[in-house]
Amino acid sequence: MTSAAEADWRLFRGDGLPRSVTLPSAPPWRRFTPVRSARPELPYLIERQHADVVSAALYLRRPLLVTGPAGTGKSSLARAVAYELRLGELLRWPINSRSIVKDALYQYDAIGRLRETSLSRDRGEREPSIGTFIRLGPLGTALVPSATPRALLIDEMDKGDVDLPNDLLTVFEEGVFDIPELTRLPEDMAEVEVQTHDHRGTVRVHQGRVQCAEFPVVVITSNGERDFPPAFLRRCVRLDLPVPDEERLRAIVAAHLGEEALREADDLIEAFLRRRAPGELATDQLLNAVFLRTGGVDLDAHGLLDAVLHQLTGAM
Repeated sequence: MTSAAEADWRLFRGDGLPRSVTLPSAPPWRRFTPVRSARPELPYLIERQHADVVSAALYLRRPLLVTGPAGTGKSSLARAVAYELRLGELLRWPINSRSIVKDALYQYDAIGRLRETSLSRDRGEREPSIGTFIRLGPLGTALVPSATPRALLIDEMDKGDVDLPNDLLTVFEEGVFDIPELTRLPEDMAEVEVQTHDHRGTVRVHQGRVQCAEFPVVVITSNGERDFPPAFLRRCVRLDLPVPDEERLRAIVAAHLGEEALREADDLIEAFLRRRAPGELATDQLLNAVFLRTGGVDLDAHGLLDAVLHQLTGAM
């Protein structure tokens, strides 16, 4: 027999019978609000010595290379810096095997321009500006001169092509890039309005060159899957975030879910630490387990805890 308490949390039962259910409140880290005005849902906990490394990178106007295993808060650190320093919406460039610097700087829709130009001529209308078909990427938008620097997250750099770090050296060193499609324009068309990555409107580009006034706050994350060339590392300030110990895990649970949740989490923290030794686990997996426990979910149900605290590396 299934008790009423069990039925409450078992929203899906796999019996093929339609039913009306009310989903419970989402975990704080899975609530989505407008990014421009949203305060981070989760407090970011960081040791003083690690915060000092962040400050050093800010003083030196150098990219911060944040390394560490999955779930140590590397990407969240970028959001915390952007929020605490009031740098506006965080720009994000997620890296994959096809990522190239040019696309992160700007994209030009040549086919769209050709089509719209042809249609305008057929209608006897003025041709649209070339700037209508140029959109700055996250890196290009970060380099636009502004009163305060923008914050940019370059996420999981080690997933990119082996040449990607070296391709970034000139941009990191000079804080400038050219848009060739605009540099070739005649003098009377030197000022062009182009679109930004964050859809905030347009910015004016003079003679096809974007030159930052203040180097942006750049946070680069890496899971340590690949070594980077010395020339790239020399231009970064490095921060290695360790896996949290038991004391830090308890502080994270309390900060995210409250002291009451922490009182119910002793066995889950012990299970997490025990499982983390043979295989890699992420801290948010522990938070998931504690959140389910506080919501009345029976984690002793067959295989459920294993599904939540599954290893991130090794055989499945």
